[in-house]
Amino acid sequence: MGIDPGLDRTGWAVLIDNGSAGAVLESCGLIHTSKDLSLAARLDETYREVLRLADIFEPTCAAMEEMFFLKKATRVGHTIQARGVILLALHQKGIEVSSYQPSRIKATLCGNGAADKKQMQRMVQLILKLKEVLQPDDVADAAAIALCHLKMNPILNKINTQKAFLEKIKQARLEQIKNFKNKVK
Repeated sequence: MGIDPGLDRTGWAVLIDNGSAGAVLESCGLIHTSKDLSLAARLDETYREVLRLADIFEPTCAAMEEMFFLKKATRVGHTIQARGVILLALHQKGIEVSSYQPSRIKATLCGNGAADKKQMQRMVQLILKLKEVLQPDDVADAAAIALCHLKMNPILNKINTQKAFLEKIKQARLEQIKNFKNKVK
């Protein structure tokens, strides 16, 4: 599941990984909260909707874009709060969430970390074999985030496996040193 968080609009996309056959878009949509509601009510609505989506689609993992802003400070704070309730909802459902920098997502899908919005939307369309570009932008971004995670996850799993193996070797060495020191005493 890919999620593009926002207080006003949160895009989401659920993909199915068919291995070498490629990814398939299972469903996508937009969580839209009314500006007439209080901040707390809007965050609650986003939280509950993410829980509902997790119940419906039962994703095995989720991915979100790292926060990057050049906009107003108030908007930044609200988006960070929305991201927080989304992380909480997914955590409560036992769904691990990975985060990616916007440049990583662009580089993974387009081969260029500075790709523009239209390039990204077109690549999502091509990779998912869709007749049209996903709309609105928040939904297309969520699909791009999910695609990035599908491509990066096997690499990350190998890195994590290697780290765990190296940590076990380190612990075994420390245990050998400890045992040796105890024998010398």
